[in-house]
Amino acid sequence: MANTYSQIYIQIIFAVKGRENLVVEEKRNELEKFITGIVKNRKQKLLAIYINPDHAHLLIGLNNLDMKISDLVRDIKAGSSKMINDNNWFHFKFAWQEGYGAFSYSKSQIDSVVTYILNQNEHHKKKTFREEYLKILNDLNVDYDERYLFDFLA
Repeated sequence: MANTYSQIYIQIIFAVKGRENLVVEEKRNELEKFITGIVKNRKQKLLAIYINPDHAHLLIGLNNLDMKISDLVRDIKAGSSKMINDNNWFHFKFAWQEGYGAFSYSKSQIDSVVTYILNQNEHHKKKTFREEYLKILNDLNVDYDERYLFDFLA
């Protein structure tokens, strides 16, 4: 689009169905590369990604403003689930949980968000996913209904 400029950064968070710890370290890199390809094919810019055993964090710079965030997340979740199932990672059908979080950040926050995402392994030695997610929602003043949050394990 001529004369159309943007600078939009979104952190996307979604969880494994049932919040099971299914993404093993030996497969994490392969999954991250696959999701990176989906994001690039949708003409978006992936700034950071980390797939935890039970949830994922992505920081995306939106370049293609014609694409809705919900469509991008749908493509990421559907494509990565299909890849996992086609490669028989499990003896059952893998799926991501319904829903996701999408949170915007300013350019001045990008370095700290990238660092935060790339340090997920260390971060989750101190906080559970539930604690982390509720902190993000509260820090960003997001109204939410606990009934509709991810299914968190006790």
